[in-house]
Formats: sequence, C-alpha cells, structure tokens
Amino acid sequence: MIEIPVLLAFGCLSGVTTVLFGFGGGFVTVPVVYAFALAEPGNALGAMHVAVATSTAVMVVNAGIATSAQLRAGRLRREYLWPLIAFIGLGAVLGSFAATAADESVLRWLFVAYLALTIVDSVARKGFVSRREDAEPRTLGGFTTTAGGTGIGAVASFLGVGGSVLTVPLMRRKGLPMADATALANPLSLPVAVIGTAVYAFAATGTSSGTAHLGYIDLVAAGALLCGSLPTIAVTRRVVGRIPDRAHAIAYLALLAAALIAVVVRQ
Repeated sequence: MIEIPVLLAFGCLSGVTTVLFGFGGGFVTVPVVYAFALAEPGNALGAMHVAVATSTAVMVVNAGIATSAQLRAGRLRREYLWPLIAFIGLGAVLGSFAATAADESVLRWLFVAYLALTIVDSVARKGFVSRREDAEPRTLGGFTTTAGGTGIGAVASFLGVGGSVLTVPLMRRKGLPMADATALANPLSLPVAVIGTAVYAFAATGTSSGTAHLGYIDLVAAGALLCGSLPTIAVTRRVVGRIPDRAHAIAYLALLAAALIAVVVRQ
C-alpha cells in the first residue's frame, strides 16, 4: 500500500525536478500515483489513466510557480517561447482527448517506450551531455515551431509528462545551457498541463471508493504531492545555475532512467 507520507516524499522530489529539470513532476508523479491507484480498492477508472491525469493536474501548479520564479530570475529566453507555446497548446488538445480513449495497457507501454527512446536519443546525439562553452544558441525554425510544437503538445498531454522530455533536448540541440533549457521547459509545459487537466477533469464519470476524484484526477494524491512539492520549489530555485552543465545533463538522463525502471517493474 502506498501511503500519504510516500506521496509527500515524492512530492518533494517532484519540486526538485520541476526547478532543476523542468519536469513539473510528470516523470516522478506518474509512477508513484500509478502504484497508489493500483493499491486503491474499487478503482473503476484505470490506474494509468488516474496517474496521467493526476500528474497533469499537479503540473499546473508546479510549472506555474516555477515559471514565475524563473521569470523573476531572468532565465526565460522569450524568443524561444512564442509562438512555440501556442502550437504546443494546440497539440495538447489533441493528445488529451486521445489519451482518455486509449487502452490502459497501451498507455502504460507507450509511456515506457517514450522514456526509453528519449534516453537513447539524448545519449547518442552530440551536444546533449557535453556542450561547447563557446557554442552560440540557434533560433527555432518554422517547421520546428509549428509541426514540432504540435507534436510535443500531443505526446506530452497523451502521456501526462508535461513536455520537458522533448523541449529540453530540443533546446540543447539549439545550443542552450541546461539551466536555460530546463527553465524554458516550465512555461512550455503550462498549456499541456492546463488543457490536459480540463479534459481529464470532465472525461470520467465513474467514481472510486475510498478517495475523492475529479474526473480521472485523484484529489487526495494531488494534494499530498503538492504539499511536498511547493516548499521544495521555493528552496531549490536558489541553487539553479550553480550546477555544472555536464552534471546537470547527466542527472537529467539518470532521472529519466529511474522513472523508466519504476514503471516497468511495477505490475
């Protein structure tokens, strides 16, 4: 049985990952809420659907607060935000509706495949782990902004992961330092989180005994996660920019690998 203290602990971890990696909590919260939903008696909604929906709701708050903090710190490069964020929002609408109709096992294994491909691509592709100090950041092209942004939004909302796993590697390929790439991931995750939460909140009419739900969103799990994440965000934001770029990139990939293992081994 996954208890509330475990959710609080993982909420603290999601606060750290929100600030340092731009995750908004998705890769941390999906596995733990999935386990929480599996342990819940009489859950009629599907554990993976509940995990994705709850993760998305938590990201609204986490990513919003982190975005505000990064904006005050001057780490947001606005030329990379617009119009990419608008196309991510468009894709999020498509992905959220697709996720509510997807089979439970399909959703779980797509999440696993998504993580595995991201890790392999980031390790194999030059420039992610090691970045030249004199590298000049490159602007986003039209195709990357439109088609790429729509794809990021669709995949991220479908899997409830916010999009940082796509936007951070994208920004790294454009030559940005990890601190800037992860800072941008938070505002770029907001349209995914807001649209996905609205869809999931009204998509399910079933109920689950023993805990409160708003659609697919587990309100108890979301509340516990936020109680852990919000204080941690306030503390962690003070250390952003002090971590060496290479170490920051390696830690990002290590966390993806940990989330992958957590979902694969959980039956």
